[in-house]
Amino acid sequence: MRIVVAHNRYREAQPSGENTIVDSEIAQLTAAGVEVLPFIRSSDEIPSMSKAAKALLPISPIWAPRAQQDLSRLLTEHRPDVLHLHNPYPLISPWVVRTAHKHGVPVVQTVHNYRQVCSSGIYFRDGVICQDCKGRALGIPAIKHRCYRDSAAQSALMATTLAVHRGTWRSVDRYIALTTAIADHLREYGIPDDRIVVKPNAVPDPGRPAPLGDGFLYMARLSPEKGVDLLLDAWRRHPVGTLGTLRIAGDGELRPLVEAAVAERQDVVYLGQLDRAGVQAAVEASAVVIAASMWHDVLPTVIIEALSSGRPVLGTALGGIPYLVGADAPHEPAGTGPAAVASAVAGHYPPPAGPPAVPAGLVSGTAGWVVPPDPAVLAAALPVARAGAAALSAPARLRYEQTFHPDVVIKRHLDIYAGVTRSR
Repeated sequence: MRIVVAHNRYREAQPSGENTIVDSEIAQLTAAGVEVLPFIRSSDEIPSMSKAAKALLPISPIWAPRAQQDLSRLLTEHRPDVLHLHNPYPLISPWVVRTAHKHGVPVVQTVHNYRQVCSSGIYFRDGVICQDCKGRALGIPAIKHRCYRDSAAQSALMATTLAVHRGTWRSVDRYIALTTAIADHLREYGIPDDRIVVKPNAVPDPGRPAPLGDGFLYMARLSPEKGVDLLLDAWRRHPVGTLGTLRIAGDGELRPLVEAAVAERQDVVYLGQLDRAGVQAAVEASAVVIAASMWHDVLPTVIIEALSSGRPVLGTALGGIPYLVGADAPHEPAGTGPAAVASAVAGHYPPPAGPPAVPAGLVSGTAGWVVPPDPAVLAAALPVARAGAAALSAPARLRYEQTFHPDVVIKRHLDIYAGVTRSR
């Protein structure tokens, strides 16, 4: 099988889980015997572009003529079975879907965000969830609020791009929804169920989990949508030391809040930005991983990393987090589909019984718990998670093995390619 993987890489100065996932998928596909033809552009190329190329940048999200010419040559020369698209902005453009179809090549797209509808891609503005552009022919609110790169002009261009390519997106042959929440988003956008398949990302198997550590780990970008301020508010509602240690890893604009908490409390530790070995060490030192997102977070990789190490997760009930910890209903593990068909729960375990009172709003899953993004509820859930961590350690690892292990995910990946080539 021969696959073109198309992706516009985000700037290297801006850490991108999507770049990491694309690189990982290419490696997994190659290891599985697939011939992968990368069609990669990078936003880091923009500063070194010629004046003529830069002059075309304003139209590139809509059309990107150079990319279409290059892709046409690639498709003509290699005649691939499928084009698999990830991020098209700004140098590739959704127009590659039309270019592939012109050459008779079916298109699969992995949906990493909400940019079919939302110019910023995250349904989050001014500290709150925002879906003002849903259902509009043109995203005027995005332009008004400068949602794309804090620029009215660039927001107008992105809103126009989304309007122009509404038909393009609806012509994609198969969508990979990373979670059931993304599948719901695509249905609302008008994509038929038979063109949506739920397939999460995988992370490498770290091996047999180390014994549980103590305390909690938060590992994410330190920005408003990731909820570190929500977590710190909840943490401060407990006396120092009663919940073990809160380890915080990452960097971003809210780093001063974290540093202030470290200065204020002996049970908060700031780890900074971690490399791969540091991430694993931080996970192993903890008992529970926290995902406190304030937006509809699509698929926080840290959750899968936690499950792979047998660490249950306490998260907010937003986006893909309930799916990841097995707290969504109905459940749909990898290897099932189409998205309209709900699967039976794989390996369900009852929530652990423990002395802390279970707060209203807390939902137990197979591998963790979810709560509303409210500091009082999160504060009440922290002792529940600490008391229940040992009971959910083995189920967390099992959920990883059955749903997010590379061997499981790559099989589903290849099945998607086979299905789309048969249907053409």
